[in-house]
Amino acid sequence: MTAANRHPAGEVLAFLLVALIWGSTWLVIKDQLTFAPAGWSLVWRFGMAAAGLFALAMARREPLYAGRAQLGFAALHGICQFAGSYQLVYASEHYLTSGLVAVIFALLLVPNALLARAFLGTPLTRRFMAGSALAIAGIGLLARNEVLSAPPAASVPWGLALALAAALAASVSNVLQATRIAHRLPGFSTLAWAMLIGTGLDAAAALATTGMPPLVLAPRYWLGAAYLGLIGSALAFPLYFALIRSWGAGRAAYNGVVVPVVAMALSTAFEAYRWSGLAVAGSLLALAGLLVALSGRRLASPSRNEG
Repeated sequence: MTAANRHPAGEVLAFLLVALIWGSTWLVIKDQLTFAPAGWSLVWRFGMAAAGLFALAMARREPLYAGRAQLGFAALHGICQFAGSYQLVYASEHYLTSGLVAVIFALLLVPNALLARAFLGTPLTRRFMAGSALAIAGIGLLARNEVLSAPPAASVPWGLALALAAALAASVSNVLQATRIAHRLPGFSTLAWAMLIGTGLDAAAALATTGMPPLVLAPRYWLGAAYLGLIGSALAFPLYFALIRSWGAGRAAYNGVVVPVVAMALSTAFEAYRWSGLAVAGSLLALAGLLVALSGRRLASPSRNEG
């Protein structure tokens, strides 16, 4: 019996925990935007996460520096994932509900598959392509619902463009994780360097666009930053990467189906999101498409990655 079909209780628990964590982070991100500019919120989040991961690496006796290859890989990962993608995610939540951003991000599977096909030779199945088409149609219905229900001044199309660009940047990072070099590097310290590099870039961007960091005294803001940094990043990313190594990329990617369900439920409870017929149909169609697409993926031996 292979690791991909054993599914011991601890791995199932990790799968559900990651889905619950990442489903809730979208709501916390949106709340952060009411206190401080997105750029500085990213700095605090990934600064805390990097510190936590370096501590974990030392506790596991991983080498903190494994050479120029590690730093080069971490830099590319940090630029795509922890600077580019998250800058765009935080910006998109100025215009969209957190639940909708999460559903859009669930379509990360589509650029993941296309890039993996182009650069790694990963095959695409007809079922995957059909499911992706269904999911995109569902997202289209959700987007139309947002446009119809938003105030005239809201820039919903701009928010959608930002969210899609964020997903594409994250997809590049995900495909990097499937390369051979990613498996040869120490996991915790490499991820810590990637987050530290991303933090530096986020700080430079924040200084350039909003100036010095604002003085935020609200405990709620710092509790949110700590949750996003330590739980949403330093805990969730290593757990997810471990699932990919154990189950394989295909089975672990089912996490992306559960995350938007959690996010939309929380958006309903805390953001007064109202479910119209279009929203219900779009959500069901998107999630059905993702299930069809994922069930058609080749469940190869574990290779690697989601947020």
